[in-house]
Amino acid sequence: MRPSLSIPSLKPRPGLWDLFTTWLVLGIQSFGGGSSTLILIHQACLKRGWVDEDEFVRLWALVQISPGINLVKLTILVGHRLRGWPGLIAAGAGLLLPSAAATVLMTAGFTVIQSQPLVRAAMRGVLPAAIGLSLAMGVQMAQPLITQAYHEGTSRLAAHLVILAAAALLMAVNGVSPVVVLLAAGGAAVLLLAVIPVKKNQPAGESRP
Repeated sequence: MRPSLSIPSLKPRPGLWDLFTTWLVLGIQSFGGGSSTLILIHQACLKRGWVDEDEFVRLWALVQISPGINLVKLTILVGHRLRGWPGLIAAGAGLLLPSAAATVLMTAGFTVIQSQPLVRAAMRGVLPAAIGLSLAMGVQMAQPLITQAYHEGTSRLAAHLVILAAAALLMAVNGVSPVVVLLAAGGAAVLLLAVIPVKKNQPAGESRP
């Protein structure tokens, strides 16, 4: 008898109300947007078993190469994956409703207090915190890919690191489109990983087609 493969299963898909309220809470908590919201979505999806780490990274990579707001695209992708078109609407509405309401209220209030010294000092402190969140999230998302590359052999690990470093340097150059960088990095990964063989004694289940 052929041995059965042990594949970790995700939790049952949530109801539409659960999906809406989960993203509503995320939208309420996601002050600062960007990196902070991405971390909240990442933690919520993994904690509830809606997607695993590898799939989350693939979804995030997919939204990078399509036009629009990345966090909104990620939200509707997860919502559609879980409950189809109704899930897409529920997740998107849950995320955007508090953000839209808070933006209107905060814009009205900020115009009144923006010249205050304490407000200016607080705004100067937001930038370092945002950069730190971005770096932490980037490391967390890269970790499973680097770990897999390590098990596939030092040559493939080196290829991953070179591609990451080159893409980061190109992103720092003014005038270079992020879309061009992403497409170039993806093409380089295809070429390099197609040529570099996978280490023979890697653990079972680590390789990908």
